[in-house]
Amino acid sequence: MDAVSIIALSMGAAWASGINLYAAVFMLGYMGTTGHMVLPTELQVLSDPLVMTAAAVMYCVEFFADKVPCVDTGWDTLHTFIRIPAGAMLAASAVGDVSPAIELTAGLLGGSLAAATHATKAGS
Repeated sequence: MDAVSIIALSMGAAWASGINLYAAVFMLGYMGTTGHMVLPTELQVLSDPLVMTAAAVMYCVEFFADKVPCVDTGWDTLHTFIRIPAGAMLAASAVGDVSPAIELTAGLLGGSLAAATHATKAGS
């Protein structure tokens, strides 16, 4: 993969996880399974049917949780501690087999991007 593709995958995954982590995980797994996208070795676990099924179930739960005002607030509060670290991990994993400094940098930037998109979603 070239540098632009790596940056797009890592930051796109982090951005999407800040909005809806489960949809991002499912779609990355689906794209990897169907061959529409070549996932880095570190992200190929997302193509596992068990991971995709868990992500799809949690997406359905989140879909209905977002429809009830008090439940939505609680869900977003809880997911502050889930979406941001997951966005950082997805971004760090998406860069592939590189030096630890680049992987850490991608994780920090991805976590920051996931935090910004999560704050925007939760605040709106």
